[in-house]
Amino acid sequence: METQEASDSSRFATGAFPLLAALGLAVSLYLWYVHVSGTTALCVGVGGCETVNASRYAELGGIPVASLGALTYLGLLLGWFIRGRLSENNRAWLALAIFVVTLIGVLFSAYLTYLELFVIYAICPWCVTSAVIITLLFIIAVYELRTVVTG
Repeated sequence: METQEASDSSRFATGAFPLLAALGLAVSLYLWYVHVSGTTALCVGVGGCETVNASRYAELGGIPVASLGALTYLGLLLGWFIRGRLSENNRAWLALAIFVVTLIGVLFSAYLTYLELFVIYAICPWCVTSAVIITLLFIIAVYELRTVVTG
């Protein structure tokens, strides 16, 4: 019974991870487009998208934060798809790399959320969506790393 539950959880993680990474990529690309084009973000029922997107925190070293998010999600997506083609040892290293990248993503998202709440005083629902997505990806990465390490 325990093996079946582990198998079901693994199938869920396998399906959920690329779906979440693709959704995160779409959100990041949308935010990047809004930032570089100067268009108004669709902020249904909530204001603050423009305030956050126009703040000095929307860029890091002149690079839009959304483009960093897009690169992160793209890298996670590519990593997830190549993992099945790797040796068991390399798969373990990839699981560790995905864990580290998602951990950094969660910490950076927490920092950006802090800035939204306590410095910018505006909330961007798209940014919150990205923070939730990277957190879910981190949870799956923890599970996958544990699975790879413990067998």
